Amino acid sequence: MKTNNIHTNFQLNGISFSSTEEVILFSASISKELVNFLNEWFSKDDFIIVNTSGSTGKPKQIELKKEFMLNSALATGKYFDLPNKTTALCCLPIDFIAGKMMLVRALTLGWHLDVLVPNSNPLEFIEKEYNFSAMVPLQVDNSIDRLHLIQKLIIGGGEVSSKLQEKLQEVSTLAFATYGMTETITHIAVQKLNNFSLTEVPVASKYKILPNVQISLDHRNCLVINAPKVSSEVIVTNDVVEITSKTEFIWKGRLDNVINSGGIKLHPEEIEKKLVSFIQSRFFVAGIPDEKLGEKLILIIEGENNLVISNEVRNLKKVLSKFETPKEIFFISKFMETTTGKIQRNCTLKKVLTTS
Repeated sequence: MKTNNIHTNFQLNGISFSSTEEVILFSASISKELVNFLNEWFSKDDFIIVNTSGSTGKPKQIELKKEFMLNSALATGKYFDLPNKTTALCCLPIDFIAGKMMLVRALTLGWHLDVLVPNSNPLEFIEKEYNFSAMVPLQVDNSIDRLHLIQKLIIGGGEVSSKLQEKLQEVSTLAFATYGMTETITHIAVQKLNNFSLTEVPVASKYKILPNVQISLDHRNCLVINAPKVSSEVIVTNDVVEITSKTEFIWKGRLDNVINSGGIKLHPEEIEKKLVSFIQSRFFVAGIPDEKLGEKLILIIEGENNLVISNEVRNLKKVLSKFETPKEIFFISKFMETTTGKIQRNCTLKKVLTTS
């Protein structure tokens, strides 16, 4: 497959093109990042350099084969039924894989793509309707009242909270959470979030893998991904999962985040799901060294110190077991974030401990 071909139906911000040079020249009026990516995409190299987000470790650069990116684009188009002339909105940073793949899908499948400067409320001034878009949870949350403008939406870059999923039940948009990473060229599994039919069982925690993907567990109960269409290597993750069938799994949390408190292994993400209805601000739980327990569970909340919230959390015996109840609660004015808006747990935790 060649990457220097433009689908005859491809449009960028309402403009059609007859050559790659025309696309690159026009993209200069949109952003420098877009120009840089298109120059790299249309180059003779069979790969591009991509930055990882750094949400679970230090950001790094990796090489991705253009052939694999094309395969990913074709798979997304087929799975979500997005043929040529699909109208799509790109409101994610082009510097990272999710934004780049919106361009690749449009160029390959012949979409009519509009590109916006990324912001936290992308639909605020939009009147046009779109067949497809991709957003991070914060963008979705800020766009709920105007989400009807998007027919199909994939949500990545962070976990979709139970609060946000409740809001999604009130919109017509077909919304899907995605599981994937830069190394798998965005998603290899999706989870339907709303608009369930009478014959569907809405199991919110189950992800369904895309075609040409195989999954298994390693000795740590972490997900192993074999997706030869998008990766030449088998990918061993640090995501603890439960495989419920050959095509479905339940994500339980990051192994990196597991807290061993007095011999009890606690998954922060599972505890956070129980707390989300009681805390309006952003928050997360973590473990810090403790002489008796090895690690003790703490809760970190974004915002000003609030005794009411602190007392509520400590009294949630019906929701939290004694092991899941935070031993200490900290407040911080602002969480540390990656450039794509993901919470940097380790950096935030270090800041809290050094300032408290």
